[in-house]
Amino acid sequence: MMTDPIGLYVHIPFCIKKCNYCDFCSFAKDEAERARYVRALVGEIRSYRASERIPVNTIFIGGGTPSLLSPEEFLEISSAIKESFAVSRDSEFTVEVNPGTVSFEKLSAFRDAEVNRLSIGLQSIHEKEQKTLGRIHNYEDFLSTYRMARELGFDNINVDIMYGIPHQTLDSFRQTLKAVVSLSPEHISCYGLIVEPGTPFDDMRDSLPFPDEDAECDMYELACKYLAENDYGHYEISNYAKLGCECKHNLKYWHDEEYIGVGLSAHSYYLGERLYTKDSFEEYYSEDRAIYQYGDRIHGRDPFEYVMLAMRLREGLSLIKFEALFGYSFTRGREHILKKYPNYVIYNLDML
Repeated sequence: MMTDPIGLYVHIPFCIKKCNYCDFCSFAKDEAERARYVRALVGEIRSYRASERIPVNTIFIGGGTPSLLSPEEFLEISSAIKESFAVSRDSEFTVEVNPGTVSFEKLSAFRDAEVNRLSIGLQSIHEKEQKTLGRIHNYEDFLSTYRMARELGFDNINVDIMYGIPHQTLDSFRQTLKAVVSLSPEHISCYGLIVEPGTPFDDMRDSLPFPDEDAECDMYELACKYLAENDYGHYEISNYAKLGCECKHNLKYWHDEEYIGVGLSAHSYYLGERLYTKDSFEEYYSEDRAIYQYGDRIHGRDPFEYVMLAMRLREGLSLIKFEALFGYSFTRGREHILKKYPNYVIYNLDML
């Protein structure tokens, strides 16, 4: 019997168009394809129904662009979740939103479904940078979405921004930071652009003016300093939050806690196994498919991954918890290495 609540991730693999930097599982599909996918997704969610429902205390609907769904489709998915899982009353329920796809009706549907956290993708306030990224919205669209969300009572909002964008300068990034902070969102995700293989940016690598490494480092340091000065705690490499507003769902990933992923390409870490679903629509729609039959199985916790995830967090690695989980001391045999990096591991070097 499972007693500790887990996280639930729901993947919506649709966009109006893919951004130039995106290597996520997302596709431009018509309404009929989206409707077919929602039916299959609801079926997968309902496959978890049992007499003793799995307890869940974080839900994250991501993509892709979840805000492409119609209000009716979204409510169907959220109803299936609540019917199939034991969702805690105080659960964090996040939905990712693209400002180019939002309406008052859709945000109202989110409220009706008890969504209590929005993650809005801005990336930059500058039109040239937005167009280079391939975003479908502009800064005014973002502001309209943000204000609408506040008017509807959303009091836990994350804003995504990026640095390292072609044409971006330290000054233009500073302007984006200041504009976002002036709105006082509860959470800010600040990602450094990574040019992934197979993306349009990969093909344009030599023809676009990407900031160099020194400029990117300056942007990162500016974000750390400026956001700290404005009371945003830097709790994870790319994430900053006002006190108490850290993303509970993402912390499950960094703390190596269990979660179930549903939908195309979704990953799970559940009952001690790590699994994923392939990104084939036809396999996903197949009636004889079985949950967790796709992909590799990795049994139990992996110490390397556990350390890697912990070190993304400001709190760092708990040596006591590591030893309790894996049965041996993390520091044993690594003393000479750890002495070189005293600022990166939380323990007393004099004890070595």
